[in-house]
Amino acid sequence: MFLLRRPWDEAISSLLKSQWQLPFTYEAAGDWSAPPRGYTIDHNRIRLGTGERVFKNAVESISRWEMFNIAWLRLCWPDAPIEAGSTVAVLAHHFGFWSLHACRVVDVTDEDRKFGFTYGTLPEHAERGQERFTVEWRTEDDSVWYDILAYSRPNHLLASLGYPMTRMLQKRFARDSMRAMQRGVNT
Repeated sequence: MFLLRRPWDEAISSLLKSQWQLPFTYEAAGDWSAPPRGYTIDHNRIRLGTGERVFKNAVESISRWEMFNIAWLRLCWPDAPIEAGSTVAVLAHHFGFWSLHACRVVDVTDEDRKFGFTYGTLPEHAERGQERFTVEWRTEDDSVWYDILAYSRPNHLLASLGYPMTRMLQKRFARDSMRAMQRGVNT
């Protein structure tokens, strides 16, 4: 959804209520075995540090949606639990206008050395696809990594027409999200 002004919180809540039971806008939600044809794949990783303390801080950061602590974005609502079925929206301010993108958590990974979740796009999202956010504590070298894996393609006419700008924003989000996680882990 593209807007000329920032929407009121009540309008965002209304949008989320309208989306929470709608189907995902793509096939095979949660399946990472082979992204569908015609989707762009993005994979970004950053080393957050080493050891158990860094991993625990990274898990807490993911649980607080810290990867969305970005100046030009707002997660609606950051108190949403990281659990399958949680519906959220990402409100972005860019190029002089606002956009609001509805997503739902598809699944959660909660293992001894790996934590994260995948969310998928809903009809009120400019793109269609899914994105996975994980932190992993590697046994071979004690390193802790933040990983973002996504596949997407335009779901809205403006996203198609402005595809070079869409790609620029996706890359900007990945970069800023990695920085937000670094800050979250090191505070």
